[in-house]
Amino acid sequence: MITPAIKIVLIEDDLNLGSSILEFLVLAGFDVHWFKNGIEALDYLQNNIPDIIISDLMLPLMSGEELFLEIRKSNKFNTIPFIMITANGNEEVRYKQLEIGVNDYIMKPFKVKEMIFKINNILALKKQIENKFTPDPFSKVTIKLSEKDFMLSLNSILAENIRSKIEIVEIANLLHVSKSTLDKKIRKRTNKNISQYIREFKLEYAIKLINLGERNIQFLADQTGFNSISYFSTSFKNYKTESPSDYIKSL
Repeated sequence: MITPAIKIVLIEDDLNLGSSILEFLVLAGFDVHWFKNGIEALDYLQNNIPDIIISDLMLPLMSGEELFLEIRKSNKFNTIPFIMITANGNEEVRYKQLEIGVNDYIMKPFKVKEMIFKINNILALKKQIENKFTPDPFSKVTIKLSEKDFMLSLNSILAENIRSKIEIVEIANLLHVSKSTLDKKIRKRTNKNISQYIREFKLEYAIKLINLGERNIQFLADQTGFNSISYFSTSFKNYKTESPSDYIKSL
């Protein structure tokens, strides 16, 4: 069963970093809306409530701190977790963010592993608190993807199950096609069979993690659903013609 994607508002004015974070979060199964400054983000938040907000501290037009304080003026955003990204190593600056109510911060340059843990931990805690008082009425709602573009729907399913081994039959059922039809559609659009497409989708995700700073091969294998480092490394080398270690060293 596929659950609704977590909605994240990302505010980052560095185009390269913002683009990389966006790609990573989308591949991790999140629904991300990226803005380059706080004014754009505030405009979006007028009519939308995300599950979590991630913002750079140093932004044009208004700082991440000013954005946070403005957002917290509204009662509807009091329970929305807020993570600050900062390159400022000054302890007083970081302590101030926590003092005013920011839930956590991530120091640049950051490890993808750290971002994963902090996002998931904060959201898990928020969910536990909400469930303690109100049962989640959407816990068993299935999102039907049949009306979306076929490849986008397929990629959405793979991203949602990036860390697990989802059966091809299950993927076909979610897309409302037979296993043979699924394979034909994939071959027609990519010249690959479904198993190869899934494997290379996972490897591309691993490459994005590496490009964002992740260097732990065991973590990469775990995050992409490979059952062993050796299988991950062999698959990676067959795909990129070099081992994960060599690829990391070349960066």
